[in-house]
Amino acid sequence: MTETAPDRPLVPMPLVRGARGAVVAPHHLATAAGLATLRAGGHAVDAAIATNAVLGVVLPSGCGLGGDAFWLIWDEAAGRQTALNGSGRAPAAADPAALRAGGLATLPYRGPLAITVPGAVRSWDDAHRRHGRLPLTEVLGPAIELAWDGFPAWDGFISAVEGVLPDVVKALGHGSGFEQVYRPHGRPWRPGERVRLPALASTLERMAEVGFDDFYDGEIGERQAAGLAAVACSIGVDDLRGHTSTWTEPIFTDYRGIRVTTHPPNSSGIVALELLNILETFEPPAPSAFGPNGVEDARWVHLGIEAAKLAMADRDRFLTDPEFLEISVDTIVSKDHARQLAGLIDLERAARPPAATNPRGGGTIYLATVDAEGNAVSLIQSNYMGFGSGVVDPDTGIHYQNRGSYFSLDPDHPNVLAPGKRTLHTLLPGMLFRAGEQRPWAVTGSMGGDAQPQIHAQVVSGLVDGGLDVATAVGAPRWFVDGDEHFAPPVNVRAERRYPAAVLDALEVMGHPVTRTIQFNGMLGHAHAIELVDGGPAAVDGSLAAATDPRSAGLPAVW
Repeated sequence: MTETAPDRPLVPMPLVRGARGAVVAPHHLATAAGLATLRAGGHAVDAAIATNAVLGVVLPSGCGLGGDAFWLIWDEAAGRQTALNGSGRAPAAADPAALRAGGLATLPYRGPLAITVPGAVRSWDDAHRRHGRLPLTEVLGPAIELAWDGFPAWDGFISAVEGVLPDVVKALGHGSGFEQVYRPHGRPWRPGERVRLPALASTLERMAEVGFDDFYDGEIGERQAAGLAAVACSIGVDDLRGHTSTWTEPIFTDYRGIRVTTHPPNSSGIVALELLNILETFEPPAPSAFGPNGVEDARWVHLGIEAAKLAMADRDRFLTDPEFLEISVDTIVSKDHARQLAGLIDLERAARPPAATNPRGGGTIYLATVDAEGNAVSLIQSNYMGFGSGVVDPDTGIHYQNRGSYFSLDPDHPNVLAPGKRTLHTLLPGMLFRAGEQRPWAVTGSMGGDAQPQIHAQVVSGLVDGGLDVATAVGAPRWFVDGDEHFAPPVNVRAERRYPAAVLDALEVMGHPVTRTIQFNGMLGHAHAIELVDGGPAAVDGSLAAATDPRSAGLPAVW
């Protein structure tokens, strides 16, 4: 099958180099803000928050103040890496039995029932308190300016607003806060028309003046609670005030001598590590098979698809909030487990996996920063499905995630809804370390919902097995396997038709239903990466190489 949408023209995959700092993200205004923060003497954490805040203004379909975040932070002075869980929790009033009694079998994807406590801003606060150097007025300054003065409506913004509008109207009716804030003229935005978000600007400005805590514990928190109550969301002042982030340790695996680190559960980082472990049991193609046209080896793509099916099935069986159910991370990411799963793969035929027990979809941003001292941040932040729940508070300008829709109402499901529980998350940040080297070699990650572990594995394989530079690794054509609807078995393969036709033909012969998508298909996720060359800025002769995904509106920024 071939998509009928017109191809985007072939675009270059720029690799930019610098020596003192780098920022990658899916929008050029955001990377510009992050680089300015670094040049002002900011820590990598300052730059990450500045970049994230701007993305919440110009790319609200992917992230914002009402979403969640997961961090990996490399502290050069301490010589260690930490993980920060900035995901939110279900409200104290969550009652799955009552929802089932009311006739619901699953949680809705849009509307107030899908909202969980926003966790990103608390994580900004925690990371800034530990590592930040610049005052919040400087860190949030670019986002405040863009929200007050406006930014030009761009194609991705316009299509995201129009694409989600029918869902929002269906869930919330006409004239909701979404339309008031993101469609104020009652028509689509014209390309280049100035988009102003004064309520969001005011909220950002207050946090810059009095601190991020106000989002939960102060005036903004109280205004949020009132706005959420107005749309029948049960998140109240106490839920906001009681929310905390969690500092923890990264989890990791070794992939052919490269230490791959990511965030522990409730993140899907465990899925990416498991997928890589399964792939490691097989001999990769020669490096010459990797390049800008993708992996020219149908066998390797087939193995990746089959490994993804097995890893995603494990996710559905085990992944949830570890505070509510013990998760044997060591077992799931063990090499023995990977060998057992690899033995289930038919080398010549596609398997039909069991039906998924978690919904599909995504609306996320990934960004990375490295500062002049060699500190590094790998950060992923999300609303979940584009514009999240669709609930927008016109008073504060905050639009809220729908991560709660990932909870199950099945009392026997590991990810069943419970008060104060964090849901399973698709989000996973990443860093790579070469054997024998203390500092990171590469900082990388992607957006793309359930595709994230699959994209991450493809990028890592390109870097490690193919010896690709970061620009070629993130820009090469990619594949993604999922179901054709929520809870369907993940069997449908979407692959960009930049792959050689012979590769895609061979996948079809193996039994994979392949949709040959447009070139540089943004629906297959955005990956970005920074390489710390020869140790990066902390080393005497080190430097940086950076690349953003050509499927995005991002441009890498270095100095």
